[in-house]
Parts: sequence; structure tokens; C-alpha cells
Amino acid sequence: MKDEINAPSSLGKRSVNSAYHANEKGYYGEFGGAFIPEMLYPNTEELRLNYIRIMEEPSFKQEFDRLLKDYVGRPTPLYFADRLSKKYGAKIYLKREDLCHTGAHKVNNTIGQILMAKKLGKNRIIAETGAGQHGVATATVCALMGIECVVYMGEIDIARQAPNVARMKMLGAEVRPALSGSRTLKDATNEAIRDWINNPVDTHYIIGSVVGPHPYPDMVARFQSVISEEIKWQLKEREGHENPDYVVACVGGGSNAAGAYYHYLDDTNVGIIAVEAAGKGIDSGESAATSALGKVGIIHGSKTLLMQTQDGQITEPYSISAGLDYPGVGPMHAHLFRSGRGEFISITDDEAMTAGLEVSQLEGIIPAIETSHAFAIFDYKKFKKDDIVVINLSGRGDKDLQTYIDYFRL
Repeated sequence: MKDEINAPSSLGKRSVNSAYHANEKGYYGEFGGAFIPEMLYPNTEELRLNYIRIMEEPSFKQEFDRLLKDYVGRPTPLYFADRLSKKYGAKIYLKREDLCHTGAHKVNNTIGQILMAKKLGKNRIIAETGAGQHGVATATVCALMGIECVVYMGEIDIARQAPNVARMKMLGAEVRPALSGSRTLKDATNEAIRDWINNPVDTHYIIGSVVGPHPYPDMVARFQSVISEEIKWQLKEREGHENPDYVVACVGGGSNAAGAYYHYLDDTNVGIIAVEAAGKGIDSGESAATSALGKVGIIHGSKTLLMQTQDGQITEPYSISAGLDYPGVGPMHAHLFRSGRGEFISITDDEAMTAGLEVSQLEGIIPAIETSHAFAIFDYKKFKKDDIVVINLSGRGDKDLQTYIDYFRL
């Protein structure tokens, strides 16, 4: 195992003929691309021309791997959930991204992007955040590198994710509220894009998910691919082979899912299950189930599936989980859905909260509410006794304790 742990990350190396990874123009099937105003073109083009070259530099890989190991705490464990497995009749493993520094998978990407920004000579960082985990992860790496940090966050999310707001401020970041629209993640992203347009020379925008214009979806997926890279050798060690029968992850924008699926995308023997937030019900008018409700559209520079009205206006999403109430989904996931490669399941607030409590009491792990959605699939999906099911436990529930307290009257 020692050799495996210290092996350098592949940073998402893949087959050039992949059906499920981005092509050179940033498309996953019909989804992806870069639909951006002319004023943003220099920013994204600088990234597009350089991101793969920089990722492949030995000095970049060495620093990225060092920080993942010594600062983030990788590799994260692949934990066999014995009591969950007995209850649901399958071999259930949890990929413990909740044990990363800052409490979620988000830091894998922010470490990569802060190193990318330094290579490109940027000295100011902006970011958007919903649940706050990406904001905390961005503020963390900016503190580590001594770089100015501005995080945009919806006013509603600021209120319901107060602990993470406090963390960002302690880390030296400026948190700017988005006061328009639904005052959640979509609007925070809009504000961050406006900032980037106004500050193109010195600023790098660290997008927190596999969304936005090319090359962001591919770049973020490559940084997060360390998750599936570790799953492969950890399963080989535990089960004698690298492949599970199913990989399960919650999907909002979808970076934790992209990371968990990455090295399995082209292996159709591995089932891919994506779990979305149905909110108060798919047909309730208060939902974020993009696969069920979305139509092809463009949001934040990418062609994808998007919740929208008949005349193309974006529908306001809703979820009890601040990290899943995004009206679209990353283009990788849109393609996985449309192609049939991924199985998409929509989970309500009530189902997610109940599943989060169950995992807490069966395994002694309090998951983030985002992740709780992934644990709620067992009422919808039945597995065989010998099926190996890996669930990406993308974040811990500290940030959601007040929501749990209010919901269960603890």
C-alpha cells in the first residue's frame, strides 16, 4: 500500500477516444462548450491554452501531490460500512471525502486551481459558493498562499451556512452577498462572473464545480479525479479488483460525482448512479431535479440541462441542501443522463434528512445534507448481496447541524 499512496496523481489522464470525457472543444456529447461574452474570452482562452500543459509539468504535479498528501490529508479512507451493508444487503463502501482538510472534497480542486493561478501570474482570487464548502476551501488555499480572496455567496445561503461564513472570514476572505434573484448559488455565480469581467488581468476565478465554460468542467474533473484514482487501488487491496459494481454520488453541479466517476466513465461494467435533490417533490414547483425537469439551455457559459420556463427563463431551484439547489447540472452529467450511461435518482428533502440521521446512527458519521441524498437511494434501488457499492461521502455535516436541529427538533 505504501507505494500506492505515494504514487503521483494522474491528474485525469484518459483515452483520447473516450465517449464520456470532454473532447478538445470542451464538449461531452452535445453538452459543454464556452458560451461567453466577448469580454470574458481572454480569461477563458488563457486557461484553455495552458491548463493541460501546466498540469503535465513535473513541478506542478509534484507540488499538487505534496499538498494533497501533507495538507489535505490524502489518501482518504475507503471505509466498509458494516451496519449499512447488513441492513441493505450489499457490500457498501464509503469514500471518506468528509475527512479532507476543510471537511469536503472541494479542497482537491482549490489546491489545483490555486497552483494553476500562480503559474499564470494571478494575484487575486474570486469564487462562488452555495453550501460554503467551496468558499471555505478557496479561502483556505488563499491563506496558504498569501493571495487576496473574495467569495460571492447568496444572501440566503449566508444565513443558513453561518459557520462556513465565519470560517471564510477567519481565513481572511471577504464574503460578498449576492442580493439579486433567488439569492443563492446561481446568483453568487453571476456576481463572480461580473467581477471577473471587470478584473481580467490579475484575477483568477476558481469555479467550484464541473460547470461553467470550457475548460472549467474538464479542469475541475481532472483535479477531482484523485477520488476515483484512490478508489481503484483501495478496492484492489480490499476486494482483489479495482472495479465496484456501482459508484454513487450526489449531484448539484457535480464535482464530487465527477471525481468519483472519472476513472470508471468508459467502463460500462461499473454502474454510475447520480442522486439529485427533488426538494419538496419533483412536481411541487420547489425542486432541483435537473434530470427530471431540465431542458437543453445555456447557463454560466455552458450548454447543459437547465430548469427553465417555456420561454427560456431560468426556474428558481430549491433544496434543503445549499449545495444542491442549482438550476442546471455540469455538462458531463447532462451527457451521462442523455446517453443513458448514468442512472439518475431524485430524492426529496424528507428522504435525505431521514437518510442522514440513519447513517449517523448506524455508522457514527454525520454526513453533509448534500451527501445524505446519496444515502437515500436504497428505497429506490435494490442491490444484490455481493454487489460492491461505493458511495462518495463528499462532506461532513458540521455545517448543517442547525438544519438537522431544526428539522428533527433535536
